[in-house]
Order: sequence, then structure tokens, then C-alpha cells
Amino acid sequence: MKSNHGLDDRKLKILQAIIKTYLETGEPVGSRTISKHADLNLSSATIRNEMADLEDLGYIMQPHTSAGRIPSDRGYRLYVDMLMEEKEQEVTEMREQMLEKADKMDQILKQAAKVLAANTNYATMVSAPSNNRNKLKFIQLSQVDDEQIIAVIVMEGNIIKNKIVTVDEPLDNETLLKLNMLLNTNLNGMSIEDINLGMIARLKEQAGIHSEVISDVLDAVANVIQVDDLEIYTSGATNIFKYPELSDKQSAQEIISAFEEKHQLVNLVTQTLAEEENKGIQVYIGNETPVQTMRDCSVVTATYELGEGMQGTIGIIGPKRMDYEHVMKTLKTLMAELDAIFHKEH
Repeated sequence: MKSNHGLDDRKLKILQAIIKTYLETGEPVGSRTISKHADLNLSSATIRNEMADLEDLGYIMQPHTSAGRIPSDRGYRLYVDMLMEEKEQEVTEMREQMLEKADKMDQILKQAAKVLAANTNYATMVSAPSNNRNKLKFIQLSQVDDEQIIAVIVMEGNIIKNKIVTVDEPLDNETLLKLNMLLNTNLNGMSIEDINLGMIARLKEQAGIHSEVISDVLDAVANVIQVDDLEIYTSGATNIFKYPELSDKQSAQEIISAFEEKHQLVNLVTQTLAEEENKGIQVYIGNETPVQTMRDCSVVTATYELGEGMQGTIGIIGPKRMDYEHVMKTLKTLMAELDAIFHKEH
């Protein structure tokens, strides 16, 4: 910990213990209570001396009626600054790790689609992992300039998304701090389904004149949790022309188009992940397929899992007379390989 506040490690730990205890109980905190904190290992007498120093320095104060101490505004400020610094450091470290991992994952999934296409002679797709039941870990609002703040939204699985939010007037640090605390106290561990109209109304009311900022941040949260920006890697679309029953029809062009534009594939992935029972290998034949342009094909999908609710879809698209046994065997092998690669990374 830093000593530029005139506090050594011991004093900082005692101040943190006083503030945490006071936040939990609302009662003035005495040296005996603090001495029970397992990580301090200090006697009551030592703690009393340190508390006297903290009081002289203006970080805690003693209400007239009690022998215990409570944090002063200065004590709260130091505690919150240290907390925010810790969170910023955590976000930076996570972002660096995730960028490195995302780049590696990008290469692995592109290669997986290629190998699958070469191995089966059909068209293939692999979606990047997403989480359609994603929960928030924390949100951090920071000032960009007088007209913009950035919301760093961290979700389970340490997925980090940034969203710029426009503000009508500059927000000072104190206001940003209060909004950060308001959002994190209420939203930590919540999924998008949990954030209902009642909760939004309550948060906006508590934010007072800054209710619009809260509204915009909640919109940003809803947007980043959706799977609209799902990354899908494809390969072997031209393999479709190898099968006369597909290449003779307009459907071949439609399938190629679906692979190029990808939004129909996003629908296929979203639907596969949304249905709880679709956790193994699914086979859609002809009209059963969720993608209209593939009604002359068979589509075989499988869900791979990376833990922490992170899931992706592997899909193989070919003629109805595809070699189902070979396709299923290949899918199972690939799922096992992806599982091994990603769990080795953790």
C-alpha cells in the first residue's frame, strides 16, 4: 500500500477495518472489535495507539457518547480512493488478459472451422463463446471529457465491454463516485433478466438529477449483454457446390449468401443456445432448420462450453444425405479438443 497519505501499512489496515466494521454495523468501533480481525494479529493496546494517531491525523473521530471511533469524511475519501484505484487496476489487468486470450481464441476458432470443413467436405461455422445469461460483476464510470463518460462493464467470465455515454453537463469526481456506488450496490450479480422496470425506476429516483445518466448506462448494459455482435467463423461454404441436389438450385446461392452476411447464422446460434435441452448434438433436417435459406439442407449443431456459463456453437451444413455418423464423430472430437485447449488456458 502507498505511504503518500502519511499512513503506513498497519495504519491503513486498521483504518480499513474500522470503516468496513462501521459500514456493516453503523456503531462506533472500539479497539477490541478491531483486534478480532484475523489478518491484523495486533494487541488491543497497539490498536488503541494507532487509532489515537489516526484520530490526530483526521481520518477517524470519536463521538462524545462513545469510546469507539467512526470514520471522518477524510477517512471515507481515502478508503474510496484506494477502492477505486484497486478496481481500475483490476479492470486494466483483466482487459490485457482478455485481449491476449481473445486473440488466441480468434485463431483457434478460425482454425477449428477450417479443419471441420476439410474433414467433412461440408460448410462449417463456429461461434465465439458468449453468455446469454450473463451476470454483471461491476460497472465503472469515468470521465472522458465534459460531454462524455465511459462505462466499463465487466461481466462474469471477465468479459469487458466499453460504452461511451453522452452527458448534458460535466460530472465531478464526487458525483461519478456516488453513481458508481449506486450502480454496483444494486446491480452486482444481476443478469439482464433481473433488471426490471421497478429496479430501473428506483435507481433513477436515487440518482436524482442524474437519473438520465443512470438510464443511459442501463441501456448500455442491456446492449452489451445482448449477443447481436456475436463473432462467427465460417469455412467451406463452396463445398455446397459439390452436391448436385443443392448446386442445381437457387438454394446454393442463398446458402453462400447466408455465410457471407452471417446474420442468419447469428439467429441459428442464438436459438441453439437459448434452448436448455440443446446442450448435446442437434440435427435439423430440411424444414426443421431455424434458418429459412437452409431448408434443403441438414444442419448439425453442437454446443461447446468453457465454464462460467460461456458457450459457443459449432455447426455443419450439408445435404440431407450427409454422412451423419462421421459428422457427429467429428463434432464430438472437436468439442473435446476445444474443451481441452480452453481449460488448459485457465
